[in-house]
Amino acid sequence: MPKHYLITGGAGFIGSNYAARLLARGERVTIYDNMRRSGAELNLRWLRENYGDSSFNLVVGDVRDAELIQQEAQSADVIVHLAGQVAVTTSVLNPRDDFDSNAIGTFNVLEAARLSKRNPIVIYASTNKVYGGMEDVSVVEEETRYRYADLAYGISETYPLDFHSPYGCSKGCGDQYVRDYHRIYGLPTVVMRQSCIYGPRQFGIEDQGWVAWFVIAAITGKPITIYGNGKQVRDVLFVEDLLNAYDAAQKHIEQAAGKIYNIGGGINNTMSIWLEFRPMLEKLVGHPVEAQFGTWRPGDQRIYVSDIRKAQRELDWQPEVGLEEGLQRLADWVLSNKQLFR
Repeated sequence: MPKHYLITGGAGFIGSNYAARLLARGERVTIYDNMRRSGAELNLRWLRENYGDSSFNLVVGDVRDAELIQQEAQSADVIVHLAGQVAVTTSVLNPRDDFDSNAIGTFNVLEAARLSKRNPIVIYASTNKVYGGMEDVSVVEEETRYRYADLAYGISETYPLDFHSPYGCSKGCGDQYVRDYHRIYGLPTVVMRQSCIYGPRQFGIEDQGWVAWFVIAAITGKPITIYGNGKQVRDVLFVEDLLNAYDAAQKHIEQAAGKIYNIGGGINNTMSIWLEFRPMLEKLVGHPVEAQFGTWRPGDQRIYVSDIRKAQRELDWQPEVGLEEGLQRLADWVLSNKQLFR
């Protein structure tokens, strides 16, 4: 029997990709989105073109609207909570809006799930930013990147939380509420601390979605700015692998309920954001790519790599799409949709 999925932020990059997967396998889908983010209308049009005008239910609403989200959660079997403010720099400029969207919005989603009496699975898209700048981690600077001196597999879920930046605080608040709603109310919640997700249908901008933004900018001739020295290292994860993790958490919900998982590319899918990404980018687009440099951003981690062994162990999950393949698939999508980025 089909399940009913409620996806907050369902018209966004991750949400529209997950909606497509769910519709393809015959699930019922409600997309809940305020439609303010660039690309949302385009993603909905893509879903309708591929799955039909009436293939999903669209609710134009904000997670800050407690009454509306409660109404829409009444019949949900699974709630995938992706909605919220997504950029560190934006949170610094407008911390109240960031808090309302991420902290209060997540609280509203949890209350809607609790009050529905259906005990739905709740999957929350958290972030590696809950670990803060990690200034106390021993880091070695090399010619093209930073590396951990002692952490062979990266940062595990047991690493101390250190909310740095309003965005880190608001997402961290939601992160801990989601965890506690399992302990106190028995909701089967799962926290995914995600790291640098990329792929098709990502309308990346300078403040968020840097992998897609660099590809889009390189192909369309827009200027690229690197904040810092370009040696910052991230583990990147192709969107289909993230969706596999969502499915795995539901499949193993008896094990996963109340748990937190670091979900990223892991140690095998890392690159420095410019000095190592630039030659890959130039190969993808077929011409030199230049950038200007700016000052470091608040709370920027010199290196962040997810230790994904807990998810491998408990969810039987690991990344399947390698860095080269994933970047090529992203570039192919941008190249075939250049008209969307004018």
